[in-house]
Amino acid sequence: MISLSEETIELHKKHGGKLGVTAKVSLSNSHDLSLAYTPGVSAVSKAIAQDKSLARKLTINGHTVAIISDGSAVLGLGNIGPEAALPVMEGKALLIKEFAGLDAFPLVINTQKPEEIIQFVRQVAPSFSAVNLEDIGAPNCFLIEEALQDLGIPVFHDDQHGTAVAVTAALTNATKVIEKPYEQLRVGIVGAGAAGLAVSKMLLAADCKDEHCNIIKGLPHVADVIVFDSSGALYAGRDGMNVYKQAIAGISNHERRSGKPEEALKDFDVVIGLSGPGTITAEAIGVMADRPVVFAMANPDPEIMPDDALAAGAYVVATGRSDFPNQINNILAFPAVFKIAHEFGLKTITTEVKIALVRALASLLPNPTREEIVVSPFYPNLVETLVEKVGKELGLK
Repeated sequence: MISLSEETIELHKKHGGKLGVTAKVSLSNSHDLSLAYTPGVSAVSKAIAQDKSLARKLTINGHTVAIISDGSAVLGLGNIGPEAALPVMEGKALLIKEFAGLDAFPLVINTQKPEEIIQFVRQVAPSFSAVNLEDIGAPNCFLIEEALQDLGIPVFHDDQHGTAVAVTAALTNATKVIEKPYEQLRVGIVGAGAAGLAVSKMLLAADCKDEHCNIIKGLPHVADVIVFDSSGALYAGRDGMNVYKQAIAGISNHERRSGKPEEALKDFDVVIGLSGPGTITAEAIGVMADRPVVFAMANPDPEIMPDDALAAGAYVVATGRSDFPNQINNILAFPAVFKIAHEFGLKTITTEVKIALVRALASLLPNPTREEIVVSPFYPNLVETLVEKVGKELGLK
């Protein structure tokens, strides 16, 4: 029997990748050619030269997302380079097209210097309506995304925010299952990379710039978060933290707990793994509060296997894998993010937009269970429904 890996390689070999270019207009005669290219197209160029905003209506600019990666943090494979990242970026483009109806194009680039990536994005921006930064390692991803927020189009690092939206929506519903108020939850996050820090910001309803974080008033947030890196729990004043970890440490871990999860998670309600296999242990789950929630998100090998988590006392378990119950996947979020930006002409994706998307996504499952805390990516009309709900909540037009 052919393995999934072999089948996938054969599929890519057969088609030469997953993407191609399809014309929207015909070229059957000389008149068609005159309309699509010279001399007719000069009229379009002249119109845009006088009013650059017309590019949105008259070219691909208005409906095309750039997917940009340096290949430094690809899936669970690490720093494998731009060429090896390309099939993943092709897949991302395919998902945006299929789920959001927007065109997308992968651009993998041969540099991992933040200043060069920032310059590249600025230079190609006129071709696109939004930018999806993808599989760029921390802390560079934070610096790059922050530097590009003045671009005039949304620049969204999905590994951070798409993951954060999907995880927070799933946790919102998990609280109903364990019958604990969301605002009273104490959450451990194992992993202080792009996804780990982004999830912590979302759970705390924090807006962060460099080493400074502020809690946004009026938005829902959990009671406390402890983030763990390879050296243990983050807390204010700890040595060996970059500015992004310092920012989160300043608004979290109120009791300044130290050590590994097995020590610091005593009586905590939730542990979320955004790290790698083996980083959540049965001992850590054993010291948590009653009916603990365990999200083991690493792919392909989760931080702890679901059966082991349940045997250790977990009440609700989720992973990032499709072959276990409760798959939490950022595909639930990022197509909707770009569709929301497109439909409402957003220039940035704010925390308020992300929280509204969390609420909309959670609301699609009014009666969650231990085996189902979030909807499938194939929920009927998922993106359209989320766009409508977010637009209504925020009064977007």
